[in-house]
Amino acid sequence: MHTVKLLSEFLGTFLLILSVLASGGNALFVGLTLSLVIFFTAKTSGGHANPAVSFVMFLKNKLTTEEFASEVVAQMLGGAVCLYMFKALA
Repeated sequence: MHTVKLLSEFLGTFLLILSVLASGGNALFVGLTLSLVIFFTAKTSGGHANPAVSFVMFLKNKLTTEEFASEVVAQMLGGAVCLYMFKALA
């Protein structure tokens, strides 16, 4: 498993969760952030940034079990670190 792919998923999920937390309910901001995350991470990791998307790719046999598990861990860590940092700074 490539470190760059996992780091890409981590940062993509981090930015997505940050946009949700910091936007104050602005759906346009969250949507634009998600679009940018997908655009910039599509070539390195597939641009999932969401465990549900990774799960669908796993069901479609686009990801192995190892790839799926490591991506979900990276995404969950990205979300958890983002929440922790947001709470610490807010």
